[in-house]
Amino acid sequence: MDLLLSDHRDQVGESPVWSVAEQALYWVDIEGRALRRWSFPDRRLCSWEAGERLACLGLHADGGLVAGMETGVFQLQPGADGSLGAQRLAGIGHPRPAMRFNDGRCDRQGRFWAGTMLRDTALAQPAGSLYRMDPRGLSAPLVSGLVTPNGLAFSPDGATMYLSDSHPGVQRIWSMPLHDDGTPGPRTVFADMRALPGRPDGAAIDAEGCYWICGNDAAVLHRFTPQGRLDRSLAVPTSKPSMCSFGGPGLDLLFITSIRPDRPQGDDVALGGAVFVARPGVSGLPETPYRCA
Repeated sequence: MDLLLSDHRDQVGESPVWSVAEQALYWVDIEGRALRRWSFPDRRLCSWEAGERLACLGLHADGGLVAGMETGVFQLQPGADGSLGAQRLAGIGHPRPAMRFNDGRCDRQGRFWAGTMLRDTALAQPAGSLYRMDPRGLSAPLVSGLVTPNGLAFSPDGATMYLSDSHPGVQRIWSMPLHDDGTPGPRTVFADMRALPGRPDGAAIDAEGCYWICGNDAAVLHRFTPQGRLDRSLAVPTSKPSMCSFGGPGLDLLFITSIRPDRPQGDDVALGGAVFVARPGVSGLPETPYRCA
């Protein structure tokens, strides 16, 4: 596994999204309130400052990105001059103060999904919910009772949705049927990570339908088959991998964001907050852009 970027580090790197059209990787630094873009052809890194915590991204069919931030869902337009245009598509009324969006991505049908959480995870309060953004607007909460929603991913045919809760008191991954109208069916436990290294953080699906998830705090990624069987684990050179995404010209690279611990030790001193790239031996699928109509 090689370091993707030279010396750059994030505070809370999250939500890597590969743009096939641009041959570029986008991701965010949540606590740094920043959007990042790394161009594959020229290996150039660009950054834009956001006005609030920027948590998750998807591509937007009309250009730019769709993003979950603290106060709602936005369309972002990163400018060549360093400016970041932000148009609010939908606001959100959080049930408690000091909440924000966390993990999110687009499904195969072009709907944007994102979960919310209390910023202070030490409170361990299940105040978070999962929402869907589509041409009708932002839905009511579709899955509630979440502490730290993560692990959103969708099967290649779009008929199954995966969701995790990475809080130490939960550490489960669920699967649920996703109906044509965007309504999720009942949750079933896909994998219980309490018996495995790492808390279940951000995830991605490969072309074989297998589910890759970051094992936060354990320097590892796990790959599960569609039946929920642990297939393999991949070591990462930092303790807190946060989310992964397939990309590269052949969609055969796995990009992995990470978090810099509050008190880094060992390899985290140099590598915490870096973005890594691995060649896992399988390919991914192109990200579906958000379709607002």
